[in-house]
Parts: sequence; C-alpha cells; structure tokens
Amino acid sequence: MTSNQQAKTPPAQTQSHQPGVEAEMEPKPQDTAKEYVGSGKLIDKVAIVTGGDSGIGRAVAVAFAKEGADVAIVYLKESEDAATTRELIEKTGRKCLTIEADIGQRDRAREAVDKAVKAFGHLDVLVNNAGEQHVREDLTEISEDQLTRTFRTNVFGMFFMTQAALIHMKPDARIVNTASVTAYQGNPVLLDYSASKGAIVSFTRALAANLAPKGIYVNAVAPGPIWTPLIPSTFSADQVAKFGANTPLKRPGQPDELAASYVLLACRDGSYMTGQTLHPNGGTAVGG
Repeated sequence: MTSNQQAKTPPAQTQSHQPGVEAEMEPKPQDTAKEYVGSGKLIDKVAIVTGGDSGIGRAVAVAFAKEGADVAIVYLKESEDAATTRELIEKTGRKCLTIEADIGQRDRAREAVDKAVKAFGHLDVLVNNAGEQHVREDLTEISEDQLTRTFRTNVFGMFFMTQAALIHMKPDARIVNTASVTAYQGNPVLLDYSASKGAIVSFTRALAANLAPKGIYVNAVAPGPIWTPLIPSTFSADQVAKFGANTPLKRPGQPDELAASYVLLACRDGSYMTGQTLHPNGGTAVGG
C-alpha cells in the first residue's frame, strides 16, 4: 500500500471552480497507473474516455494505453491536466488525442466522436466518465439551472456520446459508464447528482439488453469516495478533511485502484458480463 493510501483522509482544502484541477490538490491523486502492468488485453483497440484529463478518467486512459489501446480523451476546459494525461499515454508508446468539448451539447459530443474516429480509424471502447456535482442541503435550494447542468453533463452527455459512438461500433465493442455509490445509497447533500447516477445505472441495464443482439457490451462502475479534483471543487474544506472516513476502509480510494475494473469491462475478460455494475467502493455493501 502506498503512503497516500495509508493516509486516512486528505487535508482540508477547497477549490472554487468545477470540475477542479489536479495541480491545486494536496496530496495529488494517484491517477497515473504507475504500478499498472499491461498484458496486451486491448492491443490496437481505440477508446474514448470522457473526463479523461484527470482522476478516474486519467487512470483508466493510461491503463488502457498500457494494455495496447490508442486513446482519445475528452475534457471540458482543463487543458493543462489533459496535456499531462496525453504525455503519460504517449510514454507507453500509444497514441493520444485530446479533445476539448462540452459533451452536454449534442453537436459537440458528435464532433468529439468524429474527431477520434478520423484520427484513429475506428472505435472499440467508449467510457462515459465525465461528471458534475453540487452540494445543496435542501431540495428547495436546487435551481432549475443546477438541475439542468447536472443532468446535462452526467446523463445527456452520456446519451449523446453513446448515440454518436454507436454509429461506428461493431460487434464486441464495449461501453462502460461511470455511476456512483450514491445511485444505491443516495447522498443527502448531493440530491440531483444521486438521481443522475441512478439514471446511469438504469440506462446501463436497458442499453445492455437493447444492444446484446448486436454483440455490444454495456456495463458500469459505481465508485465509492475517490480522491479526484471533483472533490475539493465540490465540498467545503471541513467536508474534504472527512472524505472517505465513513467507508469500512476508513479512507478515500485512489483513481488507480479503479483502473482494473474498467479494463475488465473493456476487454474480453468480461465477455459474459453485460448490464452489470462493479462496486469498487472501499467495502460499502450495496444491492445491485
């Protein structure tokens, strides 16, 4: 176990803008897949990872590259973090395309997919990972604008990216959606976020049944509390200092600890899994 994993919770800190930037975090997340060893499970595959500039998305993108895939990462505005991810991927000997796009807009999502296919020639794996969340302690405090923004990023973006990707996908392609433990437990201060993640789980199950006859697999990963830039850009400093303490492991997870779950669902090791959700959440028992 690394020193960051031994630390129970992060120090108090906060950021004023979403989805946050890694450069302002202390300690930095473990999201470079440094210790991940690939074995050719995705040789010459092409993957798109939304929210791939940092955190879970970065760890997944680098792990995919270590397994032999070329990767397009889609991000909102975090160009410095995206450049770091590209460098990490290129160090593995694979290609990386960085695409700045607001995937909550249908046209931008379609353009992002088209750019990736034009650059790499085909598409085998889509990871819908981009996310947005906002703390509100009272339901009446959630504005229509906030509700729309949360669902546009978390749900509409997933729909739009998937619609655009399916045009290019062939049998044995994979779609992996990032859900959350909040879809199963709920979170009293992340009401709209929890609802959006529940929608992702339902969409995953329904789309898996819809695409099974075409040989396209659809699954999800529902992380618990993971140390990513979204956390200090969402919660107060006091809340950040307690982040992850309520899990059986008494700490937040690191993005690198999730990468193998996404690899499993992106390769043939998961060939008898569709419509399912994996739960790397620090030991929290959930149903489904």
